Amino acid sequence: MSVNYSSAIIRRGLVHSLRFELAAILSIGVAFPVAMLAVIEGRLSSNTIGAVAWAQQSAVLNSISGVIVCACASLAILRRLRLFPGVAVAKSILPVAAMMFGALVAVITFFRLEHSNKLIIICFLSFVTVRFGITALRSRSKGVIYSLVPGGQVDLVVELSSAPVLLLSEPSLAGLPDCAIVADLHADLAPKWERFLAEAAISGRPIYHFKQVWEAETGRVQIDHLSENSFGALVPSFAYQKIKRTVDVAISALLLPAILPVVAVCALAIKIDSEGPVFFRQRRMGFRGREFFVLKLRTMTEGHVGDNRNVSITQEGDKRITRVGGFLRRTRLDELPQVLNVLRGEMSWIGPRPEAVSLSQWYENQIAFYRYRHIVRPGITGWAQVNQGHVTNVEEVNRKLQYDFYYIKNLSYWIDGIIILKTIKVIISGFGSK
Repeated sequence: MSVNYSSAIIRRGLVHSLRFELAAILSIGVAFPVAMLAVIEGRLSSNTIGAVAWAQQSAVLNSISGVIVCACASLAILRRLRLFPGVAVAKSILPVAAMMFGALVAVITFFRLEHSNKLIIICFLSFVTVRFGITALRSRSKGVIYSLVPGGQVDLVVELSSAPVLLLSEPSLAGLPDCAIVADLHADLAPKWERFLAEAAISGRPIYHFKQVWEAETGRVQIDHLSENSFGALVPSFAYQKIKRTVDVAISALLLPAILPVVAVCALAIKIDSEGPVFFRQRRMGFRGREFFVLKLRTMTEGHVGDNRNVSITQEGDKRITRVGGFLRRTRLDELPQVLNVLRGEMSWIGPRPEAVSLSQWYENQIAFYRYRHIVRPGITGWAQVNQGHVTNVEEVNRKLQYDFYYIKNLSYWIDGIIILKTIKVIISGFGSK
């Protein structure tokens, strides 16, 4: 049996294909600006050097080779990022491209290679423009399409607004567009739908349990009942944690000389702005449930060590926050002294935010599984911080915990990279600060 589908859904495949993106970037983003520069340089040259001769110079060839590598690497990273939840690819284009082209400049400088600054800059601008154009085209054709097999709790996917869904009415692959098939694999489906799923799997179609899709699109893990949690799936990669710890120490050691002068300036501003110590230490719940003292720049008129739950909660427009403290909180500069916590092994640069001991104990009494978040080192920034921001009540903490568990379940360098990019945006916008 053949099922008719919207032609707009079927046509979307070209815009989302790797070949289309690669062709657009290499032709419009690289080849076109190189050709235009060759013509311009050939006409402006006083020694009759032609466009072909200009393009054959070692400086130009080195630059073209580097630009192609940067464009392809940026393309690969951005295509990988679009598979992660909560990531707006358009907002990642400029940071990713800047990092790749910045690495190119660093390599050229280190090895003292001949190069053309003009060519690299123009190709960078051209690449960014083309990549934004591709994203604009894709936004009109929607993203990943989910074809839903009726039955069970699959309706949860229908409620998502982040991706288009297609509710299947007949168990037939004929005419089905390129899409992912979603079903409640734990439900008692009709035999015809079981056969459909088996045939779809044999044909190479991606098939997902509805819970996987919900987590991927929301960036959270459902933790309402113990029966709904597979803690075996939530155990993080201990091998990656060891690698992460090595990277944390290396980055902290490298950044410490640059951080200390910034902290000194902030300390002077705090001292001038209000009375009291420059730093404050607070008891927090850390890795594997061990308590430690977190170090921060003081942003309030009153200090507290984390034993009083009410005092530990920062409210919207809290009057205890000083003028300088408000700026430090918006820019996250008050967190810089925690580089010492990272060096001591109490924290990581990225991870669930450590709570004051009094709050942590309260949350443990109110929310099941809360203590599980201590299975990884707490971080200076994290998945919940860049997606949700500051929280003040149990309902918000429950949602934050869903983000934390999602991070633990998907712990990898990719999600850490996403958090770094989103943290840059948070610092600029002041999102989630109190």
